[in-house]
Amino acid sequence: MGLTATMLKALHRAGYSEPTPVQSGVIPQALEGWDIIAQAQTGTGKTASFLIPMLEQLEPRTARDLPQALILVPTRELAVQVRDELVKLAAGRKVSCVAIYGGKPIRGQIEKLRDGAQIVVGTPGRILDHIARKTLLLENLWCVVLDEADRMLDIGFRPDIEKILRRCPSDRQTLLLSATVPPPIQRLAQRYMQEPRSLNFSSSDLAVETIDQFYFTVEEERKFDLLVALLKREEPKQAIIFCRTKRGVDHLVSSLRKKFRDVEAMHGDLQQRSRDDVMGRFRQGKFCLLVATDVVGRGIDVSSISHIINFDIPQFSDDYVHRVGRTGRMGREGVAYTLVSTEQGPELTRIEQRINRLLVRDEIEGCSSTAPLVSAAEEPEPQEAKPLPQDVLRRRPKRYRRAL
Repeated sequence: MGLTATMLKALHRAGYSEPTPVQSGVIPQALEGWDIIAQAQTGTGKTASFLIPMLEQLEPRTARDLPQALILVPTRELAVQVRDELVKLAAGRKVSCVAIYGGKPIRGQIEKLRDGAQIVVGTPGRILDHIARKTLLLENLWCVVLDEADRMLDIGFRPDIEKILRRCPSDRQTLLLSATVPPPIQRLAQRYMQEPRSLNFSSSDLAVETIDQFYFTVEEERKFDLLVALLKREEPKQAIIFCRTKRGVDHLVSSLRKKFRDVEAMHGDLQQRSRDDVMGRFRQGKFCLLVATDVVGRGIDVSSISHIINFDIPQFSDDYVHRVGRTGRMGREGVAYTLVSTEQGPELTRIEQRINRLLVRDEIEGCSSTAPLVSAAEEPEPQEAKPLPQDVLRRRPKRYRRAL
C-alpha cells in the first residue's frame, strides 16, 4: 500500500499482519484523496481503515496546532475507542489527539484544545458546543470522518452533523463509514461530499458467518428463568445481555446478581465516569456479564465476547445486526441467542429477512414454550435501501498536501 516504515512498524507492534477487505479497499483510495462512502459492518477493521491514511498524511506537529482532521462518532464510548486506536497506530510519531464528548467537564477539553490538537474525535453535540464557543477552530481541516453515520442519524444527530459540515472548509476530504446506506445517508453524501467513491464490504449475509444464531420461544413471565438456565448451560467467557429499556436493564441486573457474581449494567443514564469504568473493566475481563441497552450496540470492540443474548428482541432489524456483531469479532467464533415470545413471530421473521438467514430454534427442558409463533404471512416485505449510484471515475485533483 506504500505505507511508511513508521506506520508498518506501528502495525507490527499492534499485531496487524494482513489488511482486512475494508482496509484494502479504503486505505489506497483515501491516500489518493478521494471522498469515500464505505459500507461495512462493525468488527471488520474499519476504524484503522480511516486512521491509517489520516496518520500518514498529517502535517508535522507544531506548537498550538489547529486541528487537521475531525472524526465524528455517535457515542462517548466510541470516541474513547477511536482515540485509543489512534494512539496505538501513532506509535513512533508525535501526534496530538483530543477526544471531546458530553458527560465530561468542558473546561478540561478547552485546555487540551488550546494546547494544540492535530486530530479531534468527538460526538456531534459537544463538537458543536466547542465550535460555538470558538474553542474548536476548523479552518485548517483537510479531512472529516463520519463514523457509524447511520447510527448518528438514527439517534437524531443529523441537524448537528449538517451544521458542522457547513462550517468545515469546502476543500476537504470526507470519509463516511456506515453499516447501512439508507436514503438519508445518500442525501447527506450528495449534499456534502464531492464525487465520492462508494465501496460496499457488506456481504449478502449481514450477520457474520462465524456467529451461530439461535432463538427460544418463551412466555414473558418465564424469560428470566430461561436466561438463568441458558447462562448455566453455556458458561460464557464474556456475554452482553441486551434489553430495550434502561429500567429493564436495572431490573435484570438486580435479579441476576442474586444468581451470579460479576454482573454490571450499561445504559445512557449512568454518569460518564461510571460508563468509562464499566467498559474499562469489561475490556480487561474483570467481569463476565454486561447487561445493556443499545448504547453499546455499535462501535464497541471487545474481542473476548463469546455470547450475545437478546433478552428483549430488538425493535429494529438493524439493531439485531449490530447487537450480534459484538461477538465473532475479526473472524472469531461467537454465538447469539434471542428470546422471543409467541406473539413476536413477525419481529423474528423481519430479522431473518434482513439477514437472509433462518435462526435455529433451541430449547431448554422446562423453560421453552411449546406454543407456535404467530404467523408473519401478512407482514409486508421490508424495503431494502437502494445502493448509491456508481461514482464518476474521473480522478479528482488532490485537495490537500501529503506530509511525507
